[in-house]
Amino acid sequence: QVQLAESGGGSVQAGGSLRLSCAASGDTNKRRCMGWFRQAPGKEREWVASIYTITGSTNYHDSVKGRFTISQDNAKTTVYLQMNSLKPEDTAMYYCAADRNCYTTSYDVNYWGQGTQVTVSS
Repeated sequence: QVQLAESGGGSVQAGGSLRLSCAASGDTNKRRCMGWFRQAPGKEREWVASIYTITGSTNYHDSVKGRFTISQDNAKTTVYLQMNSLKPEDTAMYYCAADRNCYTTSYDVNYWGQGTQVTVSS
């Protein structure tokens, strides 16, 4: 099994920054790919970014490229999402996600954190 715990959400004005953290534990093979999704009220859960922990390879949704950066610590137990130049449309619940292989849809993810709220005001 895999356990994920997010932290770092909060409220910020447009143009500001936040850093989310996701602490992972459990079967390392089942969390080779770590990432973030977000879900705004009334919308589907949307993939944001992911990192393949074995190689460090990263991928981003077009809407966050150049503004968000996903990274991991040396122990590969914590994944970060640095969010800069935040916009009101980034407001959502952000979920840490993990699985054996990388993904861009929520249907391909088996392990989820509990979520952390990010609110960006204009």
